[in-house]
Amino acid sequence: MSLPQHCPSARELDDLELFAVGALAPARFESADGVLTLVVPDAVGVAAVEAGTLELVEPEGTPIARVTVESTYPAPAGTGIVGSVETLARNEVGPFRRLYLTPVEVAAQHPDAVTVPVTAPLTSGEIEAIRDRAAGRPVALLALAGVGTPVDTDPIGLIRSTLSAAEQLSAAVVAVPLASHGDAEADHALGTTVVAAYAPGEILALPTPADDAESTEQPEASRGVVVFFTGLSGSGKSTIARALTDVVLESGARSVTSLDGDIVRRNLSAGLTFSKEDRETNIRRIGWVAAEIARHGGMAICSPIAPFDQTRQQVRQFVEDAGGDFVLIHVATPLEECERRDKKGLYAKARAGEIPEFTGISSPYEEPTDADLVIDTTGRALDDCLQEVLDLLDPYLS
Repeated sequence: MSLPQHCPSARELDDLELFAVGALAPARFESADGVLTLVVPDAVGVAAVEAGTLELVEPEGTPIARVTVESTYPAPAGTGIVGSVETLARNEVGPFRRLYLTPVEVAAQHPDAVTVPVTAPLTSGEIEAIRDRAAGRPVALLALAGVGTPVDTDPIGLIRSTLSAAEQLSAAVVAVPLASHGDAEADHALGTTVVAAYAPGEILALPTPADDAESTEQPEASRGVVVFFTGLSGSGKSTIARALTDVVLESGARSVTSLDGDIVRRNLSAGLTFSKEDRETNIRRIGWVAAEIARHGGMAICSPIAPFDQTRQQVRQFVEDAGGDFVLIHVATPLEECERRDKKGLYAKARAGEIPEFTGISSPYEEPTDADLVIDTTGRALDDCLQEVLDLLDPYLS
């Protein structure tokens, strides 16, 4: 019998790689209170519990691990899985894969090396300090290149800069997929464990949480960002989103892509129906494309109805895993006003039973509790609503 399958997030894939190389033992996903967590859609969670095992696949569909499901817990974007992990395969593709050694390989190839964890491009002063402290001993620079870990660069950029520093030190470079999980203290403890697993000898200057807090973060103006409008049909979200797109294009402040519902339906989601399942698939597709735009430093402006919190949380996770920022704007125009504006007669058809599962009538809209901005457009000019959005996004447009 085939097992239920799930493709983990980029952060979870990094954690799986640490399990695969033996940097973390035991290899297991934890409870909601842990750091090494695995969250799956609710339907996948139900199937995994029934089967007792969940197969994890990489983005191309190749099985890479199996999780023995011990228990589950509710999570913001789905169902959390607790259980031990059996590794089936390691990822062997991608940039700089030759540098992703196992701890055993590092010990064999660099047995006498002084290990230096690297989480940001090394300055000339830091390179000199490493040279002085190494005192002629071999050096292994451990580039901690997981999702969210590097400071002021992405994982590939961190490895490039570390290779450049290594040339000056005649040092070896080892890449480690140590992801950040959004908890400075827990991340530091995890990093200490992982670095110790890789270090064959002395470790120099693993940053502390306090050191990390003093690091300079990437300016918001240069970070990728997804501006995600949600609200009922007729709320005004698409109108504000189009106006925002025009302003950003005219300013030339940054590259911007509009992912409007109708355009996406024609090009990205052709063939999907308006069933609940297909509508949520459409939202996830929008979210994935938007996250890829953010990954490369762009701004994506999205304006779907997106009525369900779980799917919005999944999109947020896509974006954060890609290293971007997620800005949620709830256009909270009341249902009565949305119906009054309805030029296509959709609400009337929905009330007459001609349109099934219509949000606000026969299908629920779950109002977000985590919106960065809430706007009611009733009786307000477009320019006034737009200005609120521009004020919120000013750090990304400066």
